[in-house]
Amino acid sequence: MTTAMQARMAMVAGVLVPLGGATVAGAAPAAAKLTPAEIQATFFNGEVFNAATPGGVKFKMTFTADGKAKRAPAGKGGTRSDGEWKLDDAGYCTTWKGSKANCFTVVPNSSNK
Repeated sequence: MTTAMQARMAMVAGVLVPLGGATVAGAAPAAAKLTPAEIQATFFNGEVFNAATPGGVKFKMTFTADGKAKRAPAGKGGTRSDGEWKLDDAGYCTTWKGSKANCFTVVPNSSNK
């Protein structure tokens, strides 16, 4: 498995934890976070990926290179939404329609090594 594929499995988007497994920085002991450039190259390329909230609501997410983001429920619960993403010094931020911006870092967990 390539590093990019491993990182894709470790994406944290918004308040979502992708089904491949990852943690928000600070929750993982000593894992190195992905740089903003690594996050952009791996996830913000228009490819769909699966994610879930801590409460188990599943989404199909798409982040495109032009700064747009989409999420669609992939099971029970959840709401379809459009939004925007941008990189920041530590990782990335998302703003979903009608919500405030939330910023995150991405940390691969040990199961993706």
